[in-house]
Amino acid sequence: MERIKQAIEKVKNQVSSGTNRIAQRHSDSQGTTFTSVSTTAHVELGDISYRQTRVVKLRVEHLEKNRIIAFNKNDPKCMNFDLLRTQVLQKMEENGWRTLAITSPTPESGKTVIAINLAMSIAQQTNKTAMLVDFDLRRPKVGTYLGIPMEKSLNDLLYGTAELPDVLVNPDIPRLVVLATKNPVKKSSETLSSKMIADLIKDLRERYESRIVIFDLPPVLVTDDAIALLPQIDCVLMVVANGMSTKREIEDSLRHLPAANLIGTILNKAEIEPTAYDYY
Repeated sequence: MERIKQAIEKVKNQVSSGTNRIAQRHSDSQGTTFTSVSTTAHVELGDISYRQTRVVKLRVEHLEKNRIIAFNKNDPKCMNFDLLRTQVLQKMEENGWRTLAITSPTPESGKTVIAINLAMSIAQQTNKTAMLVDFDLRRPKVGTYLGIPMEKSLNDLLYGTAELPDVLVNPDIPRLVVLATKNPVKKSSETLSSKMIADLIKDLRERYESRIVIFDLPPVLVTDDAIALLPQIDCVLMVVANGMSTKREIEDSLRHLPAANLIGTILNKAEIEPTAYDYY
């Protein structure tokens, strides 16, 4: 019995020594400061304070009106986005991916709602931060759906009248930053293909190792914007609305997407009967 106790104690000591935590302070030019606690298994992010990034408190009734629910863990439907988050992050971590595009075959598929809810769910992981970027430059909706005041937005960054820290917003959710677009952008395809956008994507991707950047892109079959941008993004998730896209449209969209980097397809707006056994 004494030998067993000694063996257990030895294992405990090995685990303890192998997971010593080291708290470090980090800050960057965007005015974000956070405490990270590192272990051999993962990096857990502590309290984050936004010194320059604007913090905007969202209105719950406005979010719910626009089907944004992932911020509310008491909502049973939130579990669907947590499950999606787990599947997406597992695939991205396997391949070392940090940037994710979300698109659809045609308009009104609900891709922006999926993008916002997924970003919120990812931000709730204590070892991840999330950034949501509205790159649907023809019909930007991220800021409107969230109810964010857009005195400064991606438009100002593109026009050279603002710097990156000026256009970022923290929607009062820890570890989440939003880069919204206020107004449609002329020559959107050319803009998304520009060196400026390529440099921006690289900066957003590489600034933090813990960051997952989600880009809300236009539908694939309406414009060439998404096709022009996808080579610069690690992976893509396609949203298909039930009864709104034909089989032909879905197949055509898939042919435009890089098969090796396609994480999966989400069936949205589907009426699913509740099962007899569930958690809610």
